[in-house]
Amino acid sequence: MAYSDLIESGAGETEVRSYLVDGGVVPVTMRIPANLRDSAKEAAALRGMSFSAFVRTCIIDELVKDSGR
Repeated sequence: MAYSDLIESGAGETEVRSYLVDGGVVPVTMRIPANLRDSAKEAAALRGMSFSAFVRTCIIDELVKDSGR
């Protein structure tokens, strides 16, 4: 099942979050401004999490928010 299938079927937030965190880990490289990276690292540290965890959390939150259209 794909993310779009979940959305089209009207899956709830818990089901969508579960789908998004399940699966294998893949490396991702992206280019962002240094100020954005540094600010995100600081925000992550204030929350007691790593930069990677912070980015994953932000992406998941956006995808779950979009699922409730």
